[in-house]
Amino acid sequence: MLRLHHSPDTAATILRLVAREAGIALDIVSIDRRAGGLDSPAYRALNPTGTIPVLETPQGPVSETGAALLWLAETYGLGPAPGTPNRPAFLKWLFFLSNTLHADLIRMIRPWRHVDPEGEPAMITLAAARILNSLGLIEAAMRRTPELFPPLGPLSAYLVVLTRWAAQYPAEHVTWFHLDAFPGLAEHAAKAEARPAAVAIAAEEDLGHRPFTAPPRGEIPSR
Repeated sequence: MLRLHHSPDTAATILRLVAREAGIALDIVSIDRRAGGLDSPAYRALNPTGTIPVLETPQGPVSETGAALLWLAETYGLGPAPGTPNRPAFLKWLFFLSNTLHADLIRMIRPWRHVDPEGEPAMITLAAARILNSLGLIEAAMRRTPELFPPLGPLSAYLVVLTRWAAQYPAEHVTWFHLDAFPGLAEHAAKAEARPAAVAIAAEEDLGHRPFTAPPRGEIPSR
């Protein structure tokens, strides 16, 4: 059985959604981040960067959300296979979500990791603009190739969790992201959160009754 190192409402939740939707069994290992679980020698041996998630596979541990999703997609046939027509677009949008949208959200949620305190407002403003532009590109891609975004498939699960975080953060600032500004994304989020897998995991992780279309505001992250 695959083993997922997990903390609620993190990137590990994305993998849980994909696996539950696909009927893939996971052994969940809970991590207490506040107690320093990410810095334990055992965890750092699996993932030297000390980030979530880590998926332990028969071939070894896989960290980084995009890499773990790609491993699941290739192992269980959850996306276009190598050599098929939609494979390039699938890879493009998976890495776009990982390297651009996810990265910009991290800069928004924890700007102090990247700039001095006086630079945080500008970092948040820049990240917000980039995120909104990226979501417009993703929405257009979903219209062109909806077959790449089945609800709670690898691209879908990644996207709806990222838009959840966009609605939640920065917790101490005014709301800047409105899902209804992206009708295609809003419709997709509603379909995704109605899936039994999403309903179950939302209850298990206390994500709210509408985890993707009306998530509660996030907690102010610790520095």
